[in-house]
Amino acid sequence: MVEQHDDQENIGSNPDPRRPIGELIAERLSRRGLLGGAAALLAARTAGAQDTGNTPNGGPSTLSFPELRHQLAARDAVAEGHESQVVIRWGDPILAEAPDFDPRAQTAEKQARQFGYNCDYLDFHPLPKGSRSSDHGLLVVNHEYTSTSLMFPGIGAGRQARLRVTPDQARIEMAAHGGSVVEVKREGGRWGYVKDSRYNRRITLSTPMRISGPAAGDPRMRTKADPTGTRVLGMLNNCAGGNTPWGTTLTAEENTNFYFGGAAAESGPQAAHYKRYGVVKDSLYTWGRIDPRFDLDQEPNEPNRFGWIVEFDPYDPESVPVKRTALGRFKHEGATYAIGKDGRVAFYSGDDERFEYLYKFVTARPWDPRNPAANRDLLDEGTLYVAQFAAGGTMRWLPLVFGQGPLTAANGFASQADVLIEARRAADLLGATPMDRPEDVETNPATNRVYVMLTNNNRRTAEQVNPANPRARNVHGHVLELIPPGAGSREGADHSATEARWEIFIAGGKPGVDHGAQYHRATSNDGWLSCPDNCAFDSKGRIWISTDGADDAAGVADGLYAADTTGAGRALTRLFYQAPVGAEVCGPRFTPDDTTLFLAIQHPGESGNSTYDRPSTRWPDFQEGMPPRPSVIAIVKKGGGAVG
Repeated sequence: MVEQHDDQENIGSNPDPRRPIGELIAERLSRRGLLGGAAALLAARTAGAQDTGNTPNGGPSTLSFPELRHQLAARDAVAEGHESQVVIRWGDPILAEAPDFDPRAQTAEKQARQFGYNCDYLDFHPLPKGSRSSDHGLLVVNHEYTSTSLMFPGIGAGRQARLRVTPDQARIEMAAHGGSVVEVKREGGRWGYVKDSRYNRRITLSTPMRISGPAAGDPRMRTKADPTGTRVLGMLNNCAGGNTPWGTTLTAEENTNFYFGGAAAESGPQAAHYKRYGVVKDSLYTWGRIDPRFDLDQEPNEPNRFGWIVEFDPYDPESVPVKRTALGRFKHEGATYAIGKDGRVAFYSGDDERFEYLYKFVTARPWDPRNPAANRDLLDEGTLYVAQFAAGGTMRWLPLVFGQGPLTAANGFASQADVLIEARRAADLLGATPMDRPEDVETNPATNRVYVMLTNNNRRTAEQVNPANPRARNVHGHVLELIPPGAGSREGADHSATEARWEIFIAGGKPGVDHGAQYHRATSNDGWLSCPDNCAFDSKGRIWISTDGADDAAGVADGLYAADTTGAGRALTRLFYQAPVGAEVCGPRFTPDDTTLFLAIQHPGESGNSTYDRPSTRWPDFQEGMPPRPSVIAIVKKGGGAVG
């Protein structure tokens, strides 16, 4: 999630972030605990871990690409021997009869048939369905939010720009949210999209969706437009996502608090609940002026219908998306799966805000690869867990189940629906560990270890540190490595287990400069990173980490870094790609054969006082009068072969 929304993104932060495991801070940490992340060890390990130079082959790394130099420029850059190709841009027509993009003559009707704004999560589904094709497939893309200042001429910069939008412009913004499904092909060595493909789809705030699971039909999910509490229009602020072993897409609603406002935020019966989720009287967007469902005083339950995981079939443009309430309501960053030894499926997700929590949902039943219909509603039954980290490198997954522990009527929970709608408060009561903005969570298919991107937390004080988040004012973030029982064994990892081990894989910042930075000793002057956000793994089990906020935190452009996770090059991060100024790198996704790496380049030009009329970059078109355009790019190796 972009740092532009920093203040409002965190207004609903945990009211008591040090209470759950504050008593652990004073413990004498064991050696495993030190290896797992004690601040003293972080400092010790980086002492003397200075640059060994930009070696052509990366020293002990198995990644052989020549490393980039850090930059902050109007154009992007990729490692020598590779090229980036723009696949699709904001406004490109994808549905039948959609017009070509004209930013000065845009309408909501046009935008609803064109590629949306600020692309984030990416997924590649091969065509034909069930194949391993790496040259033809469906690209699933989230459209997280809109950068008002860069979308419309003459509107200015900053928060005031959003207050100046006309009703017509607000409707364009609404149509630019949601997601896209686009057929893509590689022909003649170049990637492009298929306009008017029968698979192409736009999901917007007008798309009918079904609500399922324990919260469906609950009184707190009912509105004037939907007295059943089982139907909702659209999805909001979709950041990262995931998929399922049965072939569907999961997309995560994140900062939904931006869109709702009204006096009820402070005086209504749900005021405390709104506050815990960051809903305030004066919303960041002003949509409540034209649509009553964003006005709390008219529809006080509407915010409860957002902040969920949404599932849909990318191969069927007529399929009805489903909000799966069993996975809990919070600022979801991702929903990635791992199959346990018993066939049950675990889905990992972060709650992307300072001092929030890491979650896991485990299905009640195993998935059935021979009977797809049996998996259709698998996500409606199971257990949602929240993570509690301990000194000594151990952790527990605590169940969020109505009637267990403090999750009872005595604490204001009348049902499992209440627990899920107020998942944050339930996790507070269980004593979950407050984290440094848990974002993407991915399982390495080669080792079955799980990696958690913790982007940053500049508000953590020295009194609030804990073993898994050991740095006060953590402006550069870190990456946790979770080790489920059986990870790396022949029998496989038990992702349904309620206990695991953990370590700190890397800690961001510049070695020798930023306190606690932790990498391989051979990391170069350009190989260190700041603000890890998303990640992906290639077929060899190497991690590729994208960043969000490095320009503000470290004065370098956001980029993509790669590292081995095992062997002599473990944690030796190397800079592979850097975005244009103001942009965030999102959604890294490889094709099955590793010959293409797709990236979402979100909010290019969103820096300082950059506006539509005077942008800091005009990437990717670089045409006078054309604003910067969020885009999906494909990175390939010149002459063919695996990326990296």
